[in-house]
Amino acid sequence: MKKARKTIDRKGPRSDAQIEAAAMSDPDAQPSSAASLRKARRVPEVKRLRWQLELTQDAFAERYGIPVATVRDWEQGRSSPDATARSFLRAIAKGPKQIAKLLEAAE
Repeated sequence: MKKARKTIDRKGPRSDAQIEAAAMSDPDAQPSSAASLRKARRVPEVKRLRWQLELTQDAFAERYGIPVATVRDWEQGRSSPDATARSFLRAIAKGPKQIAKLLEAAE
């Protein structure tokens, strides 16, 4: 069986216009439109925050008094934090140890 051989275009330096034209001719590598970017699912901030703190969903939920099902829903895009929860998440992001300490003292 013969292996397919890749062809490499070695025409030398190309202009920016030539590079852009070549990229635009590839139907699988089209740039995203503003509309498609608005529809795109983004990595939820809570997931990034939890990863930065190196916590599991269960540990994050327990430490900050959030139901683990809520954390999962936020991370999986089934729901979004409301304004109060977003403020709480911003406070956690600014001072995770201080917020955890305040919550422990409040118990």
